[in-house]
Amino acid sequence: MADNFLENQYESYLARKAAMGKKTQKKKPAGKVQRLQSEAVDALKHIIDQPSMRMPFDIFREELYSASSLYKGYEPSKPGSYKDCYDQQVYRHYLNMGKSATDIKETLGRTLHDHSMTNAMNDFLAQFDERQVVGFMGGHGLLRTDESYRQIVFVSKTLTENDCLMVSGGGPGAMEATHLGAWMAGRTDAETDDAIQLLKEAPSFNDKGWLETALQVMEKYPQDKYVSLGVPTWLYGHEPATPFATHIAKYFDNSIREDSILTIAKGGIVYAPGSAGTMQEIFQEAVQNHYLSFGYASPMIFMNKQYWMEEMPVYRLMEHLIEKGKYKNLLTSITDSTEEIVNTILNFRNQN
Repeated sequence: MADNFLENQYESYLARKAAMGKKTQKKKPAGKVQRLQSEAVDALKHIIDQPSMRMPFDIFREELYSASSLYKGYEPSKPGSYKDCYDQQVYRHYLNMGKSATDIKETLGRTLHDHSMTNAMNDFLAQFDERQVVGFMGGHGLLRTDESYRQIVFVSKTLTENDCLMVSGGGPGAMEATHLGAWMAGRTDAETDDAIQLLKEAPSFNDKGWLETALQVMEKYPQDKYVSLGVPTWLYGHEPATPFATHIAKYFDNSIREDSILTIAKGGIVYAPGSAGTMQEIFQEAVQNHYLSFGYASPMIFMNKQYWMEEMPVYRLMEHLIEKGKYKNLLTSITDSTEEIVNTILNFRNQN
């Protein structure tokens, strides 16, 4: 009964909206337009009040995702089952409705879902001091065979062992390396290198076996002591979310997702080699630090001197802008040293 009522209200709202938008129709008296708008608002209220909107995703989700919930329905022994897992069902629906959907029920459902994600993420973060939260930014295309991948793993592993909560965009490449490091916290370097070696069988997320090898590592090296937070998006739904992240806040709206990562990582952000997306994140974070949006600036650490000074000379530009006074308050550094990255983060956290 409730679902029928919901659909009737929704269809009625669409009909009124279409009638109001007809160009050939005479302009309605202001009073009638206001009445129709009021009825539209009432219809939306009825929609919100319903426990289900017949979406393939839970619009009122009360907790963060995990690998088991995102990949529910996927069986590694049946590779074809990947397309039937929860994550891919939602992604197909997202594409079918349009990345920039115009259907008001769809956009409302996505908004409510993302709002629920933010609430769940804030609940999760409440158990940490804000300077414990450290972000890692870098390209999704970074291969598991790349030396930078290994370095990210060990930086993240060490920081996790020192009570940091590692956060990333939750996808493959540099993001996966961040969460693998957190997953392997407490284990030996030899065990960590063994895990990386197992993953090298499928270097790219485009390679067959990328997800399967990750699950194999998790099975070989299980853990329930350390946590990390991945924040992926269905905008890039073709990139699988890393299962190494124990807590996952997956969003429809990428702008909210991007801002959330940069905002919560008050313990500092490490920038591994990346391209356009990483560049955007660098300057977005620089603005927050310049204006002391949250009362203080946090470290911006660039990992890989050759990349950030020569191949993608962003660090040179930032040095120039700081020297000219265009940027203020920035705590920037650049290094190839794992130890230096770790010490910079920990020293900042220990400041009063």
